[in-house]
Parts: sequence; C-alpha cells; structure tokens
Amino acid sequence: MTTMTETSARFREFKMPDVGEGLTEAEILKWYVQPGDTVTDGQVVCEVETAKAAVELPIPFDGVVHELRFPEGTTVDVGQVIIAVDVVPGGGEAAAEPAAPAVAEPEPAAEPEAPKGRQPVLVGYGVAESSTKRRARKGTEPPAAAAAAIQGELNGHTTATAVPAPAPASTVVPESRPLAKPPVRKLAKDLGIDLATVTPTGPGGIITREDVHAAATPVPEPAAAPAAPAAAPEAVAVPVAAAPVPGARETRIPVKGVRKAIAQAMVGSAFTAPHVTEFVTVDVTRTMKLVAELKEDKDMAGVRVNPLLIIAKALLVAIKRNPEVNAAWDEANQEIVQKHYVNLGIAAATPRGLIVPNIKDAHDKTLPQLAAALGELVTTAREGKTSPAAMAGGTVTITNVGVFGVDTGTPILNPGESAILAVGAIKLQPWVHKGKVKPRQVTTLALSFDHRLVDGELGSKVLADVAAILEQPKRLITWA
Repeated sequence: MTTMTETSARFREFKMPDVGEGLTEAEILKWYVQPGDTVTDGQVVCEVETAKAAVELPIPFDGVVHELRFPEGTTVDVGQVIIAVDVVPGGGEAAAEPAAPAVAEPEPAAEPEAPKGRQPVLVGYGVAESSTKRRARKGTEPPAAAAAAIQGELNGHTTATAVPAPAPASTVVPESRPLAKPPVRKLAKDLGIDLATVTPTGPGGIITREDVHAAATPVPEPAAAPAAPAAAPEAVAVPVAAAPVPGARETRIPVKGVRKAIAQAMVGSAFTAPHVTEFVTVDVTRTMKLVAELKEDKDMAGVRVNPLLIIAKALLVAIKRNPEVNAAWDEANQEIVQKHYVNLGIAAATPRGLIVPNIKDAHDKTLPQLAAALGELVTTAREGKTSPAAMAGGTVTITNVGVFGVDTGTPILNPGESAILAVGAIKLQPWVHKGKVKPRQVTTLALSFDHRLVDGELGSKVLADVAAILEQPKRLITWA
C-alpha cells in the first residue's frame, strides 16, 4: 500500500499517510528537501507531528522535487497531497511546465536551512492507502492553474495574485504563519512572543533566535527589512494588543498535537472508567542495595540499572500472580478482555508532552533484557523519535513521579488499560526495623485501577505483591 498518486506520466504526488492508528491529521514540523532536490525511494523528506509523536516520512519513489504543497507549521489532513515529484526529469508534459516552476520556486526561500545531508531513518510503520482525493474545486482547472491556486492559498492570496511569475519572492513572505524553525517557535512560546510581530532578519524571511530575543526587549530592533522587506507591513497589520509582551497578564497557547491528544484521552478515561486508587508506603532499602549490586554485575554491563527497573520487574511478577488485573473493558460488547501478554507502558515527559511508549511482551524478558528495553525506550522518547507503534497496545503502565520529588499521586488510567502504578520519591526516613527506629529508604506507591473489572481485593493483592517484592527483592526469584 502506498500514499502516492499520479497526475501524469511525469509527476507523482505523495499524500499525508495515516502514521498512527486512525489519526486524521498531522502538522508538518520540518521539510528536509526543497524544490529541485533529487530524492530516492525510502529517503526521509519531512518530519511531522501527529497526536501521538513526531515521526519522519520516507517517500516511496525516485525523482526530483517539483513542489512542496504546504509550508512548515501547517496541519494537514490525512490523504492530502504534501509533495509532488518529477519522476521523468527533462521530458514530457511540456505544456504544464511553464507555470509549475513559478509556483514551486517560492518554497526554497521558505526553507533555506533545511538539511540536505541528513541520513534517512525509516519509521517503523507502513503507510496506509487513503481514499481522500485532491480537492474538488481544483479538479476542473488546468494543471498550471490548479497548482497556482494551491500555492496561492499557501501564501494567503487568491490564485490571481499567485500566478504571475515575476513575484515569486514577494509571495513567500506574507504567509498567514511566520517562517521559523521549531526550536525558534518554542523559544518564542517560552518568552511569550507572538511570531507575527517579530521582524525577520534571516535569509528568505526566516525568523531567527536573535530576532525573537530582540522582540522580547522593550525597544524593538529597527534593522529588520533588508532580508525580507515585505515582512514589516505584515507585523504592523497585527494588532499590538494581541501580541504577548514581557509583563503581560496572560498568554494563549494553541492546544494541538501530543498535548491535545493527552487532554482528550485523559478526559475520556476519567469520565468513562470508574477509578479507584490505593496507596502503600514501603521500605525499599534492600531494593536500593540490590540496585547498587547489579550496577557492579558483569551481566548487567552496558545497561542502565535503577530502581525503576526493579519496580517494573516487581509489577510484572505481581501481574503473573494476579493475571486478572491485566485486562481491558470492551464497552461495545460488554466483555472483559483478558490479556495473556504484558505490554508495559512507561510514562515519559518530553518537550512535546507526556507520552507512554510501552515495552512489548515485557513479561517474557529477563532482567538484563528488561533493562536494555527500558534504556532504549527512555532514550528514544527524549530524542522525540518514539513512533506511534511504540505507544500502541499497552496493557498496564508505570509513572515515576518520584523523579520530580513528589511523594505520590493518583494517576489516571490510559485508555484501554486496567491499571497504572505511580512511584513516589525514595527518601531516607525514620522507620521501625527489627523493633528499632532506624533510617531507611522509603517510598509510597499508588495503584489506580478500573473498578469495572478490578475489584478492591484484586487491586489490593497486586499492590501488596509489588510492595512485598520491593521490601524483600529475593521474592523476584521465589515468586517468578
């Protein structure tokens, strides 16, 4: 299955694929190619952010980039054409060529710093065939006029102003969304700066980090127009009151991508599944000693060993002893779906928001294998490379709020799961040990579960088993 169409024997179009499970849209974060660049089958051409993660899209054919249909920062529906490729360079379709280059030329100015030497990293999913066709209102126009109309929409003009070839540079600057790379957009968001009010000084009208810092100062930077003279009117046209400035009383941030998906999922979970949360405080001194010993073990060389590894293994053993907790509620069929495998989710905080990738078939992994999987999961999440497939199909989750110094919390279930374990901070506290008060390493665990399929007895057994293992880690051997 592919996501490409053929507009002629010469040009092929690549559509936005469904890179997740039923996702309907994705935002183009970065283009790695420009019109005129040669691409090969499997080469990554852009990075997009879905409601689940940022992923890179490889193109499924060879050719020369003819046209980028959408600029960075645009949210595109699944099935819409995002790039057109000339697969027969230098031949055929002569009638369609004169207007097309004029339409495609502005794009290089919009993406002057896109990396060309980036090594392709193919994402671990297949692209889905989409039945969405090119918009009907363009279908009755000649190829050149349709291409001009599309480009005109991207630049915020009608097709009548976008068609003339003499104005390719001027049609790039007055876009509805200012040109800036994702790190610059994030900086502007952190400083409370509206990019529409920033005067760009980068090549082709790109807003740089220096431009954002200059806009954050009380006195605006006067030297703005040399690189993009048409940008100044755009900034003036935006009401000054709408632009957040230092000392402003509020800042509005659009909710989209991962953050939007988190909000929808949490609301759906909180108001669908009846949550119950139980707590237990446990002495984990022996677990901390075991962690120290494992760090010196040659069999664990090359993998990260920490308390979370032992906690994860303890939860897997507890699930093995109480398999009914590893289930899901099927509302449509009014059934409890018992899972005979454990895909262990680990909540990870990333710049794009909280994501929960999971370790597939974690129940079958040895301690070294589990440690390696945890290390890979965390590294991939921090780099923003977690694929949608890695976040699908989880059965239970661990969230470690202790890394923020928090004692514990009442975690909300991930949709489709029956339980989530929150781990609090491990602190040295006075504790009665062997009849005497001694300083011991102590933490608090919280287990939230879906009360439709997990009753109080079952939930208590699971939490008690996890606590017992952390108190006496040798139970990992006797209970496993």
